[in-house]
Amino acid sequence: MKRSILLAICLSAAAAFAGAYDISDFTAKDEVSTDNYATNLSTATLDDATSVPAGSIVLRQKFAESGINVYQLYKGQANDISSMTALSIPTSMSYSEVVKAKLYKRRGTMPGDDVEKVYFDGKYVYVPGLSSAVAYVNGAPVDLTGEEKASTKSASAPKAECDEFDVSCDEDILAAKNSNYDVSGDLNSTNARADARDYSASAAAQDVTDRFGIADEVRFWSAVALSAVAAGSAVMGVVQQMKSSEANDALKELQSVSKAVDDKINIACSDKPNTAKCIEYYKTQPNAYTAPGWTYQNLQSRIKTDKDTKDSYAMARNLWFGVTAVSLTTAIVLFAW
Repeated sequence: MKRSILLAICLSAAAAFAGAYDISDFTAKDEVSTDNYATNLSTATLDDATSVPAGSIVLRQKFAESGINVYQLYKGQANDISSMTALSIPTSMSYSEVVKAKLYKRRGTMPGDDVEKVYFDGKYVYVPGLSSAVAYVNGAPVDLTGEEKASTKSASAPKAECDEFDVSCDEDILAAKNSNYDVSGDLNSTNARADARDYSASAAAQDVTDRFGIADEVRFWSAVALSAVAAGSAVMGVVQQMKSSEANDALKELQSVSKAVDDKINIACSDKPNTAKCIEYYKTQPNAYTAPGWTYQNLQSRIKTDKDTKDSYAMARNLWFGVTAVSLTTAIVLFAW
């Protein structure tokens, strides 16, 4: 029975921490009508996010309401998303699971520090500025990696022969055109590619942080384990307290009987010439005072046994509660670190 209670507590603690990485519902009240990668946005459902028509996209936006993170889904027409990396869904996850899972730049991140914007096209996941992301399924980290894209560069055209006075053949202008930079018209596409390069550089720099970020993950999961230990030891402490109370009740009953016997002995010896010697006789000589099923010596022995039992359970209770206090304090420090 004790093991079942302890196991239930530990599983409940693990489920609670795993739930911190999930989005239970989409109830944000803020409205979004347009976005860098989508237009004509309107509120969507989970089914809309898992079954997205061609040319459409679903945005998951995080808001802060009264200091609490809340989320909402929006569907709309997709703009140019080529600057974002298409993240593949591992076979261990369903698409609906990733829609409800918070995404992080790296492992070891605190539950509330997930990314604010996530896009879904029904097949891939997109996060602005990230070429990979981490989701958690039942508390276990799952990596979402970038999908390989086919090269869109066209075959090199033969070098044109130009007149030295032809401005259109300026080497700088030709170099810019051969690099697919739009220097004469709309710069959105060029800026998008430049942003993508910036994001790649940022990701490379972040890789150094990731190598040290494992310490954050170790601290977090150590705190989770210590919290489970604190919950389990608290249960054991309560059980020991209950046993100590039972032993204490039994001790009080026997002490009450012993007091009644002492009163009877005192009354019986009150008219004797040597009262003290009479009382000592009844209390020390075997079978001097008997009752059905026990003697005075048996009664005192049972009182001592109940007292030792109560003290033993009380000590065990204090030890378990001490473990709870130390584990919980350490877990709080690790969470706050």
